Amino acid sequence: MKTHLILTAAAATLALAGCGSKTETPTETTTVAGGETAPVETASTNPLVGGAEMLPTKTIVENASASPIHKTLVAAVKQAGLVETLSGAGPFTVFAPTDDAFAQVPAVTRDGWMRPAQKDVLAGVLKYHVVPGKFTAADLTTKITEGGGKAVLKTADGQDLTATKSGEAIVLTSASGNKATVTQADVGQSNGVIHVVDAVLVPKM
Repeated sequence: MKTHLILTAAAATLALAGCGSKTETPTETTTVAGGETAPVETASTNPLVGGAEMLPTKTIVENASASPIHKTLVAAVKQAGLVETLSGAGPFTVFAPTDDAFAQVPAVTRDGWMRPAQKDVLAGVLKYHVVPGKFTAADLTTKITEGGGKAVLKTADGQDLTATKSGEAIVLTSASGNKATVTQADVGQSNGVIHVVDAVLVPKM
């Protein structure tokens, strides 16, 4: 009888010990120089932009630089001296015009923006596409609903940008009256979010 009790107690102890142990989910690693291991960046849940993967661990500038459809935007950001700003902690909401969007701007205007003498003008145009804070498509939709059909956003250049809905799409109207539609929303960044748009928004100059 005493032997049976001892065996029962031992079994209970082992069971409790097993309950207290944790099964760790293995972390994917790779071997680097020196035989050390480093974590491997897993696939992003972000949508692909122009067929390129956008990693939420990277900044707005890093991801935009990896996008094959934002070459003009990246060149403009560099020309305007905004790389450091958009690589900062933020968070920022960026409405990112594609190369096709920039192609719609008259060449004389577009080329003029890229001249060193027009650096401040170019910076103003780009800042008009940046809203301080992180606003997802759901956040923008909520603000539009709360605003009775429109939301007025304050951009980084200090001017207003109006957001409305057309069906399921979010439409932006600039202070000068031109419009852009969000064609791809919620591309997460380490310092905010990017929404791809199909036109360059022009502020009041």
